Amino acid sequence: MTIAPQDFFPQIAGWVAQLDDTFPGAWVKPYFAQWEVLHLLSLALLGGASLLLNLRLIGAGLTDEPPSEVRRGVLPWLNLGVVGILATGLLIGTSNPERLYTSEAFTAKMLGLAAAIILTYGVSLPAAKADGRLGRGAALAAALGMAVFGLSIGVFAVAKLVNPGLWHVIIAGALLVLFVTRGLTRIIYLAGLVALMVTQAALHHVIYKPDDYAHLDPANKIMILVYLALILAAAGVQIVSSGRGPQGAGPATKALAYASILVWVTTAAAGRWIAFA
Repeated sequence: MTIAPQDFFPQIAGWVAQLDDTFPGAWVKPYFAQWEVLHLLSLALLGGASLLLNLRLIGAGLTDEPPSEVRRGVLPWLNLGVVGILATGLLIGTSNPERLYTSEAFTAKMLGLAAAIILTYGVSLPAAKADGRLGRGAALAAALGMAVFGLSIGVFAVAKLVNPGLWHVIIAGALLVLFVTRGLTRIIYLAGLVALMVTQAALHHVIYKPDDYAHLDPANKIMILVYLALILAAAGVQIVSSGRGPQGAGPATKALAYASILVWVTTAAAGRWIAFA
């Protein structure tokens, strides 16, 4: 069983098939590469804005300014990036509809995009405006956003030829936690990451042959779980040890800020893996 749009909406197959022969799909198709560049630039713009905003909530980055000031500075660029990816993504989709219609990676991307918008506009921005405090509305948005994020990760994890893309999310999480941790925690965490990378290299090149998928597939799944345990443990230590400053966020807000960064990474990674499925 697949989890592509065609599995949920089989009745629109005929409409999807003719999208690239009508406006705007037919107009966009000859300039697909140019629109793709604009799409990636928009993603980079909103990714950078989201990163600055959520790092401040975590307690890193622009710590000399209160979260509300960081929010005020990044909001126009964040809005521009979101409008850019939605507009260019819609146009690109109409010029290449059948690939998206049959792609499980596209399902993961759309779920990730929905979760990213919910967490960014429903949680991160309101929390930053309140200098780290979560209101009732933000808490409801957090529950909804995390549920949709979980669905996106679930589709990403089970989709054939797509699930290796989860390594992008794990690597991004590992680097994010490495950036925000400090002192002895960072040293221990970095040592753990190095040990895991050495172990994984040995599994692929010493213990098993590179094409021994019968052993490597379950070994890699175990490695993912170990990486996740280390990353979550280090993030947990950072969240607790950094405390709540006079203009900082509490543990729940910090945890959601981590998620708000990684959900955009998930969306971007799923989008890149559409071509490989």
